[in-house]
Amino acid sequence: METIFDKVDSALVQNLSEHPQAFHDSHYLNSSAAGAQQTGNSDLFTPTNGRTPLNQPLPPQIVAALNLALTAEFLEAVFYSMGLNTPGLIPNELRQVFVRILLNEVGHRETLLTILGANAIAKPTFDFTARGAVPDVFSNFQSFLNLGRTFEDQGVRAIKGHAPNVMSDDFVLTTALRFHSTEARHASELRRIAGLKGWIVLNQRGNIPAIFQGVYDGEENVVQLGINLVQLTGLPATTVSEAFDEPLTAEQVMQNLAPFVTFRRRGLGNIFRNPQ
Repeated sequence: METIFDKVDSALVQNLSEHPQAFHDSHYLNSSAAGAQQTGNSDLFTPTNGRTPLNQPLPPQIVAALNLALTAEFLEAVFYSMGLNTPGLIPNELRQVFVRILLNEVGHRETLLTILGANAIAKPTFDFTARGAVPDVFSNFQSFLNLGRTFEDQGVRAIKGHAPNVMSDDFVLTTALRFHSTEARHASELRRIAGLKGWIVLNQRGNIPAIFQGVYDGEENVVQLGINLVQLTGLPATTVSEAFDEPLTAEQVMQNLAPFVTFRRRGLGNIFRNPQ
């Protein structure tokens, strides 16, 4: 079965994986992602179909939701770029997986920047040690992998949490749901590389620092539409919890991102307090 990781041109992926210096060159990455899209072999970009902020302004709640997503895409693109540019960090047999994930994230980032236009936040600066909680993130592959899957697990929940905020706009909603599908595949792939199930079980975070528990809290929920599915089905809570991704609010996502992100100029906090 073909997966998202098979859709990007294999020659492009191999070329990138063999030239780590490319991951410091934003223009080259953007060109590579766009080139992959033009081949028809990739789900990297959501076509904008002429839609820009200039001809169809976005309401404040959608701007805020998209800027939160943009923050996550900025973070993930920088994270995977740095990992791929660190000699010896990622095992050779896994480099092309991470190249494909990176190109997806670059595509998402560029799509969001196109949609938001002048409403886009400035790129934040990042501390991937989470202020010292993960000091070996770029020297220990297990730490790098754990952090990557945490980012992807959160992305799945965050997009689900913000889908209601963009439902008034069919184009933005479709874009968000396509991103959701891709992020879920990323999360599943990284979790399986780590020897875990491809989805979150209860609120288990695995062998990562407790500072990241907020990404997983709430996933133990077994009540849907007011119905306790454990009582209804007789299935164990572990099984029921595996069937649903629970949404995260903007405030929860920002709290989880706080150890990693320093905003420049107008940041997300200002957007949520005073939408422009």
